[in-house]
Amino acid sequence: MYDEIASNQRKTWMIIIFFVAFIAFLGYVLGLVWADPFVGMALAVIVSLVFTLISYYSGDKMLLKLSGARPTDKKLHPHLVNTVEGLAIAAGMPTPQIFIIESDAINAFATGREPSHSSVTVTTGALKKLNRTELEGVIGHEMSHIKNYDIRVMMVTVMLVGIIALLSDVILRSMWYGKGDSKEAGRAGIILLVIGLILAILAPFIAEILKLAVSRRREYLADASGALLTRHPPGLASALKKIRDDKTVLKQATTATAPLYISNPLKDKFHSLFSTHPDINDRIRRLEQM
Repeated sequence: MYDEIASNQRKTWMIIIFFVAFIAFLGYVLGLVWADPFVGMALAVIVSLVFTLISYYSGDKMLLKLSGARPTDKKLHPHLVNTVEGLAIAAGMPTPQIFIIESDAINAFATGREPSHSSVTVTTGALKKLNRTELEGVIGHEMSHIKNYDIRVMMVTVMLVGIIALLSDVILRSMWYGKGDSKEAGRAGIILLVIGLILAILAPFIAEILKLAVSRRREYLADASGALLTRHPPGLASALKKIRDDKTVLKQATTATAPLYISNPLKDKFHSLFSTHPDINDRIRRLEQM
């Protein structure tokens, strides 16, 4: 279990570092188009930083609003609140805010840039259809996302994907309209420019694949950490089986919010092919082997 956690953390940060390097390279290429590569690189890094900070401080509020989540308390859902409070104590972290989504689908997600500014959201379907140990497994998974700063990582990753797409578009438009001639770049610069243009065309696809890789690694990590927190891997495995077999569609979910959930709420075949979640049967198998 500890090996699984360590492996996922290493691979995730390697992908994030590649993201940043890719953005810097696209900025360099944009600078070649504009005849000043290092200015282009600096601008790419600055824009990335600004948009990442915006996502960092306000992303969770926007996601909750998009999901139609509403706050709850002990009077309305005492069992849910007690479960979250108990696992927060076990994890040694502040109790997150608790939200509910009115839907018969079984699902849940966590948001927040850090444990002291976090929330857990559960559908009413999960409360109705999961037993005590299964609900605890699901909440443990979401608490692990918070403790491992997964939401912060994913918000930053989504923002970096958007920046890569933006830079790619600017590079291609600049070439179309003939901005700059790269006279100072020389032969090496021209080679880099050609490579950069090819990557600019492929960049949105590459960035999306990287986002999927980060998200899937974090789901495996949260499964392992959640099982460690509850000390009962079969609870989460059983919950995932019910989620897998549940055919109810979560209407409040969108492509923007889908990566947050414990399981992909977009159940059609197209979104399953490009899912931000690993195969649910593989997740169940790993939990059953713990």
